Amino acid sequence: MEDTYNNRTSLVKGAKDIVKEAKKHATKKVNKVVDRATDEYSSHHNYTRFQDEVDEDEDFYQNPPRQDGESYRDNEEGSSDATEGHDDEDEIYEGEYQGIPSSAGDKKQGQDRGELEQERQADEEELAQQYELIIQECGHGRFQWQLFLVLGLALMSDGVEVFVVGFVLPSAETDMCVPNSSSGWLGSVVYLGMMVGAFFWGGMSDKVGRRQCLLICMSTNGFFAFLSSFVQGYGFFLVCRLVAGFGIGGAVPIVFSFFAEVLSREKRGEHLSWLCMFWMIGEIYASAMAWAIIPHYGWSFSMGSAYQFHSWRVFVVVCALPCVCAVVALTFMPESPRFYLEVGKHDEAWMILKQIHDTNMRARGQPEKVFTVNRIKTPRQLDEFVEMESESGNPVSKAFFRIKAEVRGIYLNLMKCFNYPMRENMLRLAIVWFTLSFGYYGLSVWFPDVIKHLQADEYASKVKIHNNERIEGITFNFTLENQIHKNILFINDHFVNMKLKSVTFIDSTFRNCYFDDVTSVGSFFRNCTFIDTFFFNTDIDESKLIDGTEVINSTFTHNKTGCQMTFDDDYSAYWVYFINFLGTLAVLPGNIVSALLMDKIGRLSMLGGSMILSGISCFFLWFGTSESMMIFMLCLYNGLSISAWNSLDVVTTESFPTVRRGTGFGFCNALCKLAAVLGNLIFGSLVGITKAIPILMASSVLVGGGLVGLRLPDTRANVLM
Repeated sequence: MEDTYNNRTSLVKGAKDIVKEAKKHATKKVNKVVDRATDEYSSHHNYTRFQDEVDEDEDFYQNPPRQDGESYRDNEEGSSDATEGHDDEDEIYEGEYQGIPSSAGDKKQGQDRGELEQERQADEEELAQQYELIIQECGHGRFQWQLFLVLGLALMSDGVEVFVVGFVLPSAETDMCVPNSSSGWLGSVVYLGMMVGAFFWGGMSDKVGRRQCLLICMSTNGFFAFLSSFVQGYGFFLVCRLVAGFGIGGAVPIVFSFFAEVLSREKRGEHLSWLCMFWMIGEIYASAMAWAIIPHYGWSFSMGSAYQFHSWRVFVVVCALPCVCAVVALTFMPESPRFYLEVGKHDEAWMILKQIHDTNMRARGQPEKVFTVNRIKTPRQLDEFVEMESESGNPVSKAFFRIKAEVRGIYLNLMKCFNYPMRENMLRLAIVWFTLSFGYYGLSVWFPDVIKHLQADEYASKVKIHNNERIEGITFNFTLENQIHKNILFINDHFVNMKLKSVTFIDSTFRNCYFDDVTSVGSFFRNCTFIDTFFFNTDIDESKLIDGTEVINSTFTHNKTGCQMTFDDDYSAYWVYFINFLGTLAVLPGNIVSALLMDKIGRLSMLGGSMILSGISCFFLWFGTSESMMIFMLCLYNGLSISAWNSLDVVTTESFPTVRRGTGFGFCNALCKLAAVLGNLIFGSLVGITKAIPILMASSVLVGGGLVGLRLPDTRANVLM
């Protein structure tokens, strides 16, 4: 019985071996036919040095030598340590690891893997040299400019997302009746979402692909950004902006990695700098839309008292439009060919490179020019240790298991960025990213609030004070603004269809008065007394009646619910948004200069010099005593610091190999968002308290980060490995 079973097993195994060998021969014949056809199509420019080495590698894998002189095919046993425990169809059993050898061969497998990793590194270096020649042959033309515009929209969305929060924060907190104890969470929560998103999506782009990850993260941002404009509760609004920030967090690392991989070395610095302009365009777009939309509080509608849609929500919808346009445009663009080569997808990469070549040649009026590459070196693919989940697991456990495996893979890839010889450069990059972001985002919070405090001081200096008056039988149907009424007696007065703006009543008495359709913003009644007074359709409630105010035999009917927005003629809102708009426009000259000089004076000189100069300009804020001088210093600081951002983006892109570029850039960008959170909290807490600490802190970190940036290696001559 056992002999019969063994014979049957041997027969099945032999049949599988025969099928396997037939597949190998058929595949080899098909490849030869394809190569012959490609050779006939090309003009015999085959990169022969690389092709010969690839052919030798293929022969080595198909027929590796043995110590006894026999080939692998002559070995009838046909089993290896690496496949022991598996059948010939490479089935993965539950609880096992793909690619893990038996315990007896662990030591040998570790040595073999180390040798394979060294060989893969050599292949990557060789691919980098060949890929540079291929990109030069493809030329720089229409395809790069098309991708430039598409990725620019994605980068513009990131710039909009950073500034949209600051612009809607005051209006959103007022509209949703957010207490002071909960204010400020919106800005921090969005940056935290962007921090996690930068790390996650940057790492995923090295495993899944640049285009696919960018599509997913941009779609996530667009959907939840639109949704946030319609939700009413502050908690739901926070969740929507958190998820939107998580989505847009992957834009910066993926965009720069993607675009750098279709640029030749001599074009890389300049055109990556031009791409940085879209972030500035997003900032200008957000500032201009805030200035044009948010102060128009009449642009709103309501459905009863439960649903309010004010102008700041219109602004949120408008700010989501660049993201939607980026998603639509990205569907027409191909994946990065360099990524395909790294994961061994030779044919897909070749087709995209041919598309780049043909698109550029047609735009030049040379459609007859043939793409002469027919074989590209692909790095040796290493088996990853992937734990397999049981087929019987429920979908939730499978999804959790997959996410856990992907996060672990991203973490392991990140740890390789800290290995020698990249460790010191990685630490320096992290320091520069953190210091530049801490100073920039901290000051971006501090500047507007300082302007507001200067305006508030000027506003308070113009307050009108009324003392010890008796007002009887008067009808008030106009706006009272910036006034203090102290120890006033109101008798039989009517307050009808009027507005109270920054009006404070102190120790006053209202007897037999009538309030109808009254709106009060920033107005309070301190230690006042209401006797036989009727309130109809007003927003006067317990929050406005403070410091011992008494209500005697008075009636409140049909009170307005929700928090009231400020007025249409709010000069302060117009002025603050206009100042931000001027600050963003000041970035334009610095962006143009950095793009033109990036490859001429060098990345490091521009990075370190820009950070040091911006730190010095920040120090001179100490001497700013007027609003106009503070605005001038804001414009100067923004114009100087943008060159540092552009240089840092280029240096970071060129510092990592392709297999870890998204992961490394994503980690640095996550540090950027962490610094933004800390900057918001620290600088925001010092507004109105002291001017010395924020100025000294920002100046010192910027100058220190600039000195560290000068110690980074020059990446201008790097071939993207």
